[in-house]
Amino acid sequence: MDLIRLKNIYKQYKNGVTAIYDATISIRKGAFVFVIGGSGSGKSTLIKMLYREEKPTSGQIVVGGVNVAKLRNSKVYKLRRKVGIVFQDYRLLPKLTVYENVAFAMEVIGAPKKMARHQTLKALELVGLKNKVHNYPNQLSGGEQQRVAIARAIVNNPKLLLCDEPTGNLDPERSKEIMEVLELINEKRGTTIIMATHDKEIVNRMRKQVVTLKDGRIISNEEEGTYNEVV
Repeated sequence: MDLIRLKNIYKQYKNGVTAIYDATISIRKGAFVFVIGGSGSGKSTLIKMLYREEKPTSGQIVVGGVNVAKLRNSKVYKLRRKVGIVFQDYRLLPKLTVYENVAFAMEVIGAPKKMARHQTLKALELVGLKNKVHNYPNQLSGGEQQRVAIARAIVNNPKLLLCDEPTGNLDPERSKEIMEVLELINEKRGTTIIMATHDKEIVNRMRKQVVTLKDGRIISNEEEGTYNEVV
C-alpha cells in the first residue's frame, strides 16, 4: 500500500531555476528510502515539498491520502502533525532540558499531560536517552543532540519521518548510531522513513530503497540499492 505518490512534479523557483523536473514516484507504507544526489540535485527540495515547506509549481503530491500540493495554508498544521522532521542542525531549544524539548512537541498539539509524559519517555527510551532527561542540549554530544531531535520528531507517532541530511554534522561512529536508531524506529513502529543524504558508506551498508536524483530528475529507483556513482 502506497503512503506517498508524486506524479509529474515540477518545481521552479521565482528566480527561474527549476529544482525538480517531472518527478513521478510511489513509496509504500513502512518503507525506508534514501534520496541521494550531488549538491543542487533537488534532494532537499523534494523533502520540503513532502511537508509543504515548498509547494510544487505543478503536479500532484499525495501523502497519506492528502493532496499536499492543494492543501490550504491554514490546514498545513494538520499535515505536520502526521509527519516527523529531522534536520541536519538539530534545532533544539537551548534553554529547555532533553525532556522538555521532546515534550514540547506534545504540548503544541494540546496533548494531556499524562499522555505527553508517557509518549515523551517512550520516545527517549527508544533513542537510548532516558538517562539524559534532565540534561540541556549544550551538555550533550552532537550524536546525542540528534537523537533528541529524532525523539521529538517521533513523539506523536507520525506515519512518516522525513530526515534531511541527519548525519551531515556527525563523525562516522555517531552517524552509525543514528542510523541504528532510525532503523529501529522503522522496524519497531513501522514508520515510513525518507532520508536525504550524501553519505555513500551509510547507503551502501544499509541496502535500503535508493532514489537517485541528478539535476532535478529522478534517474533511478532501486530496492536494496547502492550509492549511484553517476551523482
